Amino acid sequence: MRGPLKLEVWKMGFVNYLDALKLQEKLVSDRKLCRIPDTLLSLQHPPTYTLGKRRTDHNLLIPASELKNIGAELHYTQRGGDITFHGPHQAILYPIISLREIGLGARNYVEKLESTMIELSSLYGVKACAGQKGETGVWVGERKIGAIGVRISHGITSHGLAFNIDPDLKYFKHIVPCGITDKEVTSLRRETSTVLPSEEAIHEQLISCFSRLFGYNTVVWKENPSILSDHEEIA
Repeated sequence: MRGPLKLEVWKMGFVNYLDALKLQEKLVSDRKLCRIPDTLLSLQHPPTYTLGKRRTDHNLLIPASELKNIGAELHYTQRGGDITFHGPHQAILYPIISLREIGLGARNYVEKLESTMIELSSLYGVKACAGQKGETGVWVGERKIGAIGVRISHGITSHGLAFNIDPDLKYFKHIVPCGITDKEVTSLRRETSTVLPSEEAIHEQLISCFSRLFGYNTVVWKENPSILSDHEEIA
């Protein structure tokens, strides 16, 4: 019989993408060695484009040399999925969790990430659903509201999901989001008629949806954990 599941949530605010990437690598290593419990990073990034391990550079529609002019960076990662954008007013969750301990396979894991964003959308009267075959993420009709790109190493997850609260959608015009042509990107702000609470409240609702759907009995919150003091080697 599976025992109680504990999740530690790190509320981190704005974090540079490379710092977050290095932190994830350190936490994955710690989780493999059972030094830490399942951990969820909740954060936002400055404007950043990321490519998955398939290296689909052709889906970046602006010369890399011009990214600085629009205030954005480009980074290559080892996650699955195609090109995507991260930026302000987007809720990002990076779960560092043991799939073996919670009894999930890779497909079920991704489906629960989709359900997390679908459930959050429903709180605001927005009917979202998982993409059709070949369409990753979460959609409202033909418009994408949430992206998923994960990495699983020895049963430990990293990377995760990005849910659009109210990002500047102009950034998405410079890419073919997730490699899917002829589809739009949308946001919670655009899709709901409900007055939205603070973004912090929406982040917390997303975390609550995640912890409930994944079956965590105990959730421990860490406000603004110090990356540098505990993980100096990633600085």
